[in-house]
Amino acid sequence: MIVGVPKEIKANEGRVAVTAAGVQALTSSGHQVLVQTGAGLASGISDKDYQEVGAELIDSPAEIFQRADMIVKVKEPLASEYELMREGQIVFTYLHLAREPELTEVLLKRKVTSVAYETIQLDNGTVPLLTPMSEVAGRMAVQVGARFLEIPNGGRGVLMGGVPGVESAHVVIIGAGVVGTSALKIAVGMGARVTVLDKNLERLRYLDDIYGGRISTLASNPYNVDQAAADADLLVGAVLVVGAKAPRLVSEATVMKMKPGSVIVDVAIDQGGSIETIDRVTTHAEPTYVKHGVVHYAVANMPGAVARTSTFALTNATLPYVLQLANLGFHQAIAQDCALALGVNTYRGKLTCRAVGEAFNIGTCELIEALKG
Repeated sequence: MIVGVPKEIKANEGRVAVTAAGVQALTSSGHQVLVQTGAGLASGISDKDYQEVGAELIDSPAEIFQRADMIVKVKEPLASEYELMREGQIVFTYLHLAREPELTEVLLKRKVTSVAYETIQLDNGTVPLLTPMSEVAGRMAVQVGARFLEIPNGGRGVLMGGVPGVESAHVVIIGAGVVGTSALKIAVGMGARVTVLDKNLERLRYLDDIYGGRISTLASNPYNVDQAAADADLLVGAVLVVGAKAPRLVSEATVMKMKPGSVIVDVAIDQGGSIETIDRVTTHAEPTYVKHGVVHYAVANMPGAVARTSTFALTNATLPYVLQLANLGFHQAIAQDCALALGVNTYRGKLTCRAVGEAFNIGTCELIEALKG
């Protein structure tokens, strides 16, 4: 198989979809790998690193798309890449189609076989290709929040861990999954007062056992969310519904009750956001805006800011699936791996992800039916 690795073009995105080790694994298995010149530089991977393990360097992304049987990316294709995709080509990347109606339409129209990292799901409900980036984003959420709580960055001037005689910042985390737990670790480590909300009481019991009196846990319901958010110095949105739009859990009325200069970091912005006042996606270049006196951070590719860490964490998880698709071919790979089959969002002009269909009120087709043609 010919595997193409274009350079990411999303603003301030430094990750790359395949490392030199990944290229070596593919070429050792008899595959050809096309890497766009400079694709790995922001992640500390040079063109020479790729060449030494057998990659062919290509300057033009159009040539990569034209020649490759499978395109492996980090972020969803952008408008300038739409015309480059072709019928039957596999595009393997984060797609987040539930907030991308135009991209969904393009994938269907061009009959692209799209496989989304975020909807590959194991029998136990975990999402193995979302987990590493959720870990990064969760850790970053508290670091970012601490920075924007500083007065020069628009915050209310609160130190995360406080000092003797002065209370520490109150961090409220909505969602106790991978993002929320990762944020919790950093917040506790920085000495903050932490409240975690989730509707899964068993998960809250687990966190209570682990952290004891160092955190507070609350069952997630509108009243508790409202009360906790109103007292937060930093509010972290950390909810996930696999493949679907994030539920709006924090209302504008609640945000209006928050302290002036408090900060919201909504990690769920990739899936549309869980905070009602998050009405736009921001970038690393202009990461925040202020609404109702509250600093809102809504960067959709947070891990891109720590590209080297993120690239290696992501490719540790994605490479086995890339190899499956390359070694076995699409049909045999999904037949042998139910988790990978769940990653298929579009196939031959048919939408096969129910959550995306529900988001846009359009019909879906079971993958097994789509495969029959």
